[in-house]
Amino acid sequence: MTPDQPVAPSSEEPTVGRLIADASADISALVRKEIELAKTELTFSAKAAAVGAAFFGIAAYIALLASVLLSIAFAYLLTMTGLDPAWAFLIVFGAYVIIAGLLVLIGIRKVKKIKAPEKTIEAVKKNKLAFKRGR
Repeated sequence: MTPDQPVAPSSEEPTVGRLIADASADISALVRKEIELAKTELTFSAKAAAVGAAFFGIAAYIALLASVLLSIAFAYLLTMTGLDPAWAFLIVFGAYVIIAGLLVLIGIRKVKKIKAPEKTIEAVKKNKLAFKRGR
């Protein structure tokens, strides 16, 4: 046998093509199993998030009811000073309007500070050019 002649594969050793095919199949199965695991984990997390969100919603509703009762209590506290109930409730209403107005102004200032992600846009443009040049 000369060094230039290929060695016939033995029945015990698989061919390179067979090894590549097996590796591809194993990687494909591994990826499928990982995706299945990720779906299972995300489903569990999504259910937990939904239950948590429901509890937050219930807590927010109860807090809203509590704030209404606190507002009524504050108005009645003002009536104990001799103020007419109508004026007391108007004062509480006015306080809430002022607080809401201040929160709107703060929100507007925060929204005006929002900017586009300039560095990301620039990086995407550079990557796009690099891919076009690579063709």
